[in-house]
Amino acid sequence: MSAKFLLYGANGYTGNLIARLAVERGLRPILAARKPEKIAPFASELGLDYRAFALDDETAIDAALADITVVLHCAGPFSQTSAPMVASCLRTQTHYLDITGEVAVFEEVASQDTAAKAAGVMLLPGVGFDVVPSDCLAAHLKRRLPTATRLALGFQALGRVSRGTAKTMLEAQDRGGLIRSNGALTPVPAAFKTRSIDFGQGAVQAITIPWGDVSTAFYSTGIPDIEVYAAFGTFMRVGAIALRYLGWLLKLPAVQNLQQSLIQNQPPGPTEIERSQGKSYLWGEVKDTTGKRLVSRLQCSEGYTLTTLTALKVAQKVLAGEYTCGFQTPSLAYGADFILEFPDVVREDID
Repeated sequence: MSAKFLLYGANGYTGNLIARLAVERGLRPILAARKPEKIAPFASELGLDYRAFALDDETAIDAALADITVVLHCAGPFSQTSAPMVASCLRTQTHYLDITGEVAVFEEVASQDTAAKAAGVMLLPGVGFDVVPSDCLAAHLKRRLPTATRLALGFQALGRVSRGTAKTMLEAQDRGGLIRSNGALTPVPAAFKTRSIDFGQGAVQAITIPWGDVSTAFYSTGIPDIEVYAAFGTFMRVGAIALRYLGWLLKLPAVQNLQQSLIQNQPPGPTEIERSQGKSYLWGEVKDTTGKRLVSRLQCSEGYTLTTLTALKVAQKVLAGEYTCGFQTPSLAYGADFILEFPDVVREDID
């Protein structure tokens, strides 16, 4: 039986980009979404087959995946959608990929490692900007300093976010921050720490955020203490700190509805011109108990562009039989240098 690739959530902003690039590269993914009217016109436009099934229907998911080699799941928020898709992948012996950046999702998928090995499949969440470049950077730093006990990662993404990303951020805005301390995920206040980071364009202020690497970098490197920072302007930094005190307000239905309405009125995501002109910068630092400190940086293309490239590349690798069964991170599956396979990526080591 020939290998088949199903792209769920192909009607969303990022799924749309991946589907179009797949066709450009000669692939023929089966497009999928919850409702046929959401996916049929797009599939017809690209000349592709489609399937429609809801993720609350176990029988329908299993039937849709029965002949599929690998699922690339792009329908968030993944805290709501990943578990039923992963469960079906285990039942149908289908490899699972997604583009999440949510710590809880990474941890839940990691808990399925034994089941995935028994089923003979790979579970690899986070095959987009979350967390391919940062995970590869973390693994590279661990390679440079094998004795590292502390890891700090940071990113500066220059560009707008999609509606889907905004909705995921909205869902998590009242949950505070998260770091890894002594190997354990540890809740902290929003914007727990602020530090000055030079991503290569001069120092900027960055704050801690509960980014996916708080989970994944631990599996990739074994480093017990991990923090992740994001560079924001003054307004965003002050707003993040204010979340410590306004969480109760943000839970109110009227406030939630207002924010959802504002998001829905935004464009679906960055335009093609914005994506082509955008850049993303990543920074990482490791330290060991002797005080030795090493820093490395990455410069990459705009985040959604990079997600499209990395997610499709991983899907192609799985279709070609290049995978490791069980729960994986990008660097565990494909190495610290995987990120260097993509255009416009520059890595530099700074001592």
